[in-house]
Amino acid sequence: MSEGISAKSDNIKIVCLSFGFKYNDMPDANLVFDVRCLKNPFYVEELKELTGLNKAVLDYVMQFEESKILANSIVRVVTETANLFGQKGKEKLVVAFGCTGGKHRSVSFAEYTYKMLLESGFTAETLHRDINKR
Repeated sequence: MSEGISAKSDNIKIVCLSFGFKYNDMPDANLVFDVRCLKNPFYVEELKELTGLNKAVLDYVMQFEESKILANSIVRVVTETANLFGQKGKEKLVVAFGCTGGKHRSVSFAEYTYKMLLESGFTAETLHRDINKR
C-alpha cells in the first residue's frame, strides 16, 4: 500500500483509463495525468511490441525513482479525490493516464494505480482505450 492513502469511500468506483495523446481525442475524465515525462519503453527493442500489461514493460517503467515518486503521488491524489467525490454522493471517478501511443507508460500507470486502489479496499477497474491501435 502506498504511504499516505486515505481510508476508502465505500460508494465510489474508480476507473483507471489509459490512452494515447497521438489519437487526439481526450477522454472524458475527472483527473488526467500525462506520463510522457517518463522514460519510454517504446525505444527499448525487446519492449517495443509489448504493452504495459506485460510484466517486463511494467518493471521497466517502474524501475526509475521518478516513476515511483510520481506513481505514489498520483495514488495519493486519486484516493483523496475519490473520498471527496464519494462524500458528495458521486458514484464514479475516472482517472486517465496518457502517454504518446497509449500502450506502455499509460497502461503501466493505470495498472499500478488500479492494483494500489484494490489493495486499499477501493472498487476499481481498468480500461485501455488505445492499447490495440497501431
